[in-house]
Amino acid sequence: MPPRTTPSARQERVGTELRKMRDCAGRTTAEAAALFGFARTKITQIEKGQYPISAERVRMLASDFEESDHAFVEALAAMAEERHRGWWEDYRGSVPVGFLDIAEMEYFSKGTRTYQISHVPGAMQTEEYGRAIFNDLYPPLAPRHVEARVEHRVQRSTHLMREGGEPYSALVHEASLRMLFGGRDSAKRQMDKLLEYSELTHVSLRVIAFSTDGFMGSGQGIVYASGPVPRLDTVQLDTTTGPVFLHEQKMMEKYRHIIDAMTERALTESQSRDAIRLIKKEI
Repeated sequence: MPPRTTPSARQERVGTELRKMRDCAGRTTAEAAALFGFARTKITQIEKGQYPISAERVRMLASDFEESDHAFVEALAAMAEERHRGWWEDYRGSVPVGFLDIAEMEYFSKGTRTYQISHVPGAMQTEEYGRAIFNDLYPPLAPRHVEARVEHRVQRSTHLMREGGEPYSALVHEASLRMLFGGRDSAKRQMDKLLEYSELTHVSLRVIAFSTDGFMGSGQGIVYASGPVPRLDTVQLDTTTGPVFLHEQKMMEKYRHIIDAMTERALTESQSRDAIRLIKKEI
């Protein structure tokens, strides 16, 4: 099987976890390669996500590295064995690779928590709201690229907002609700869509009001995706240059704390719906 030229963030994660296991065991790439009779460079490619590895070989490496967390090893082995071609692959070449990685992360997540300040969550955006955002980028996008991004975002919404989906919890700052992306009518229709989504059984939508005592975090959008085991959780941060994915345990703890703290300060779900209705009347 040839090496991958563009591994996904999820494929890279498998390699990263294997490297971390090897480092913790104090083993070299040459020692890991000797277990299978590989060249050392092949282990390096595996650890970069550039070369696939079977579930059985993941288990062999974990045993050799004396990894005792059986649930983690089995979850990692399952990730390594995935041969799933997700819907997002249809957009490869037409939207940024980071968009594909976000969709892949969400697809496999066992639950998503998001904390947004300046925009409503991408998966909750209407087409016209998303189009207004993509039409306001610099340098400007060609119309066909705008439409590809809008269509991709709609597909994300279709997956995450389907009835009976994995738990989805959104903290949305009042500032984002008062931004008029696409104009007043567009903003009002976005409010209606948020109210619609907030009634889904697997969705929790809560507003952080301007009157909230204190603000935690840098203001960038945060998505916390739960993995099959906690060690495989992922944080995705929004930046002007594209998404950043984090999975060091200290960082996981930090962002869980931020989301937990702001959840305590947010309005209840019922109060949040009332706030959204009021904002809709005022804009």
